[in-house]
Amino acid sequence: MKHITAPLMALLLVALPLAADADIAADVQQQCAGCHALGHDYATLGIGERAQRKGPPLDYAGNKFRRDWLAAWLEKPVRLRPAGIFPPALVNKGAEGDVVDAAKLPAHPAVPAAQAGAMADYLMTLAPRDDLIKAEAYQPGTIAERMGKMNFGKFKGCDGCHQDEPGVGGVSGPELYTAWKRLQPAFISSYIANPVAWDPHTMMPRGDSNADAVHKLADYLKVIGEKQP
Repeated sequence: MKHITAPLMALLLVALPLAADADIAADVQQQCAGCHALGHDYATLGIGERAQRKGPPLDYAGNKFRRDWLAAWLEKPVRLRPAGIFPPALVNKGAEGDVVDAAKLPAHPAVPAAQAGAMADYLMTLAPRDDLIKAEAYQPGTIAERMGKMNFGKFKGCDGCHQDEPGVGGVSGPELYTAWKRLQPAFISSYIANPVAWDPHTMMPRGDSNADAVHKLADYLKVIGEKQP
């Protein structure tokens, strides 16, 4: 039997992780790219691109998500957007207004636990907007929940599109009562302040550019998010 020389063994040890990384990248491309953008090419398309989306962009996943939450969600996905990625395509006119057609809402496939962790690790390498994260001065603080809720709904109108507790608020945007669990704090603050900087075709309007106002909203998401199991 021939012995593997030390230089060859060293090459094999380097090649194995590279091959594994390539496999995961291929898995993500195969399983995710059909519904999610993994590159920023969509930014060069017209606004009509927004209506064609099947899922939110993942090209800046590493700037956006918390890794452990992402891995757990891929393994056991739950609906975050009550009316889907493009609500106008998923509602029917009812006697009391628009009604979400639940039969049209797609379910995200579950990923096996071992693969979910590896896919999350790969997605966290997609971080092209480190500049926006580094520009953030937000330091997580706190706010009285009652005042935060009033600010969220009555003063800022966020509840027109988002829910800050299950079943309470709008459905055209993702629910936000678990936002603190899934999103990085700097991303939350940056996205509230200037959503178009992240996604030029976002449906979210640019909010109050005053840093204190943005940070109050982020702190409220922290308060309600930390109550979640």
